[in-house]
Amino acid sequence: MNGMHLCLSSLALAAMLGLETGPLQAPPAREAYADVPGARIWFKDTGGNGVPVIFLHAATGSVRNWEKQTPVFAAAGYRVIAFDRRGWGRTVAEAGAQAGTAADDMENLRKFLGIDRFHVVGTAAGGFLALDYALSFPERLRSLVIANSIGGVQDENYVELGRTLRPPEFDALPAHIRELGPSYRAANLDGTRAWMELEQMSRQNGAAAQPFRNRVTFPLLEKIKTPTLFITGDADMYAPPPLQRFFTERIKNSQSVVIQEAGHSSYWEKPEMFDRAVLDFIRKH
Repeated sequence: MNGMHLCLSSLALAAMLGLETGPLQAPPAREAYADVPGARIWFKDTGGNGVPVIFLHAATGSVRNWEKQTPVFAAAGYRVIAFDRRGWGRTVAEAGAQAGTAADDMENLRKFLGIDRFHVVGTAAGGFLALDYALSFPERLRSLVIANSIGGVQDENYVELGRTLRPPEFDALPAHIRELGPSYRAANLDGTRAWMELEQMSRQNGAAAQPFRNRVTFPLLEKIKTPTLFITGDADMYAPPPLQRFFTERIKNSQSVVIQEAGHSSYWEKPEMFDRAVLDFIRKH
C-alpha cells in the first residue's frame, strides 16, 4: 500500500458516518491537569475501556480544535485524549523550568493516564511531535497518522524546498489564509470565523519553543516500522500532495490519502472525510 492515494467523496463519507441523522454528542470528558516535570499539562480525556487515540494539535490550535473529532471517535468506541503542548492553550510551564521535549511530556502524560499502547494523530506541527515520539518510543504506538504536516525534517534539500514553497511573502499572510483552503473559506464563513477565534487563543505569548529528542531526517525516518498514514489536502500550501511522497517512499509500512478541496486544516475543513480516513486506517491496527 506504500504511497497509495485515495480521493474521497464528502457526501458518501458523511452517509457512511451516519451524520445525516444529526450531530453526534460527545460523552462527558475529563478535563484536568497532569503534573509532569516542569509543567502542568492540560488534557481532555473521554475515558472508558476503548483503545486510546491521542490527538496532537497544530501550532495554530489547541485541545479545543478537536471538537469535530472527539464525538465521532468516542462514538466509534475509542478513548479520545488530547492535550495542550507547552506554550499552547491552558498548559502551564513552571517559571524557570527547562522546556524539556514535547515527546517526553507526551510520554509522561501517557504514564499519568495509565495507558499502554495507543494510536496517535498529529496535524501540522503536531505531526512533528508524532514523528519524534514514534522515533523515541515506538513500542508504545499501534499506528501513526500524520496530517497536513511538513514533518519537521531537517535535510537541507528538503528545507530549501520549503523556502521555495513558503517564501517570506507567504509567511506574512494571515494564518487563516495560509491554513484554510479557499473552498472552505468561500463556503463556510461561520466555520472560518470559529477557526480564527480558536487560533487567537492557541499560542501563548513569549513561550519558549521545545526542542526535539531527535534531529529528524529522512534516513532516520526509514527506521519507523509503525503502520503510518499520511493525509493532506489538495489545496494545502504547506504540505501539498507531492511532499507526501518524500515520506511514503521512505517509511515502508505507510500509505497516503489526499482530501479534495481541503487546505492545511483538513481535520477542520473536511471532518467527515478526515475522520473516515483515520478510522478506516486505525481499525486495521
